[in-house]
Amino acid sequence: MAAPLSRRDLDFLLYDWLDVAALTAHERFADHSRDTFDAIMDLAEDISTRLFAPVNKKGDQNEPYVGEDGAVVLIDEIKRGLDEFGKAGFLAGSFDESLGGLQLPATVSRAAMTWFQAANAAMSSYPFLTVGNANLITEYGTPEQVDTWVRPMVEGRFFGTMCLSEPQAGSSLADITTKARPIGDGTYRITGTKMWISAGDHELSENIVHLVLAKAPGGGPGVKGISLFIVPKYLEDGTRNDVALVGLNHKMGNRATTNTLLNFGDGTHRPATESGAVGYLVGEEHRGLSYMFKMMNEARIGVGLLATSLGYAGYLKSVEYAKVRTQGRPVDAKDPASAPVPIIEHADVKRMLLAQKSYVEGALALELYCSTLVDIEQTSTGTERDEAALLLDVLTPIAKSWPSQWCLEANSLAIQVHGGYGYTTEFDVEQHYRDNRLNPIHEGAHGIHGLDLLGRKVVMRDGAGLTLLAGRIGDTVTRAAEAADPATVAYGEELRAAVDRLVQTTVKVWSAGDVALSLANSTVYLEAAGHVVVAWIWLEQLLAVGERSGDFFDGKRAAARYFYRFELPKTGPQFDLLDSLDRTTTDARAEWF
Repeated sequence: MAAPLSRRDLDFLLYDWLDVAALTAHERFADHSRDTFDAIMDLAEDISTRLFAPVNKKGDQNEPYVGEDGAVVLIDEIKRGLDEFGKAGFLAGSFDESLGGLQLPATVSRAAMTWFQAANAAMSSYPFLTVGNANLITEYGTPEQVDTWVRPMVEGRFFGTMCLSEPQAGSSLADITTKARPIGDGTYRITGTKMWISAGDHELSENIVHLVLAKAPGGGPGVKGISLFIVPKYLEDGTRNDVALVGLNHKMGNRATTNTLLNFGDGTHRPATESGAVGYLVGEEHRGLSYMFKMMNEARIGVGLLATSLGYAGYLKSVEYAKVRTQGRPVDAKDPASAPVPIIEHADVKRMLLAQKSYVEGALALELYCSTLVDIEQTSTGTERDEAALLLDVLTPIAKSWPSQWCLEANSLAIQVHGGYGYTTEFDVEQHYRDNRLNPIHEGAHGIHGLDLLGRKVVMRDGAGLTLLAGRIGDTVTRAAEAADPATVAYGEELRAAVDRLVQTTVKVWSAGDVALSLANSTVYLEAAGHVVVAWIWLEQLLAVGERSGDFFDGKRAAARYFYRFELPKTGPQFDLLDSLDRTTTDARAEWF
């Protein structure tokens, strides 16, 4: 069976390109070394291979269900694997040593997490959400809240969730109706319903710490009235809080991650006279959404990494299959009695494999680059820190959405490489596709991130973020101009033209004087901008490859060549469409459908 990831690629990205070992020069990471980082990666590969990957299919085929006692039932292997995950310190990864954490760079911690996401996406969701939850409380909670709720999560005893959406609101958080009522003792009573809550109920941990968006009195309408609350399944004294599981949602993929409809304060688990689930305010009233964006933005990078990991796993399995599956003969073969060849010898199969490789290796590099920006923020001051934060802000919509679109396409191509077998449950690639199909929706659909990128990120502070991004890409192009490889020089010239076009189109789109028209095709903008960014990331990888020879490095060159020949040119017609301020979508009337 193929490994779900390439350790060689991870090592190349971490050490040859990003030079994460240099982070140990900073006081925060001074206790670590490359040996530490390698040991973390070795352990992640070992546990994910032994305890996550072997039960991926079993968890998919045995969905969670609610038992007669009202408890959620999952296959036993999930708890066994997650317990080992926690004991090995992976939940503690990037947390401060003062909290019991390992104080690892985010880049290393996230790289380790890719092993688990690639091996078993559904199992990895429980700790993924927990880490985001704990990070948020650490940043905005009181010392008492950190001691009570974060420390047990870092230890792996508690798990966490984020409770945003509601049945009637979906992604429109301004329309949530969950209420929070202060009762005078510092706590609140939470009443309402939350939908699509991943990991919302289970028996995998001692407790579940829900982070719940709700509206407290006096906040006014819209998102400015939203506050954030810690609402645990069990209170500090061990009694059950009034958080009730209404039902489990049955999904196309990620089936072993419980996905729930939860009621808060309906009297199921506490006397109705108490009127609500007990909640603890995080930070200040009416600032809840700004706090939740800490977890949401972190989750968006994590979703991009999950999409990448699933695409990568499918890619490697399709490569393995293509090398052993014999079928057909070369198009110039004259003897029908000659032996069939492995399908990897056919040009169109190589096209599909190159496409997958260019998507998944480009996406993995992008996600790890974004993670280094987090580390720079933590270890730098002044302009360097501010620029890292700004660049991460601009890249986050792309880092979430681009892998969710194109690594899903990689999964589709992996099925195609397998032919009819790829469509069967006997092979893993059909499950990878189903598991990955959630990610274009998860943590905001493409349309939302298109609006965020074009409507906010590239125009905020008079375009400072886009200017910074274009400048960083320009720096790479300047270095590429001095490369020994003529192809690298040519790619740099093509990239310079593409990023210039991106900037020009951004100005053109916003010249309309009509916000609705400017944003009408923002998803096209997101896709085109994403392709320009990933082309930049591929050029960066080529510069790290340099003049080295060997199959690994030649494979990088081939994938970069594919991206520049087949993918980057797609942005030309997209920019043309955007420049035209096309009204096809805005003019369409509901009655026409």
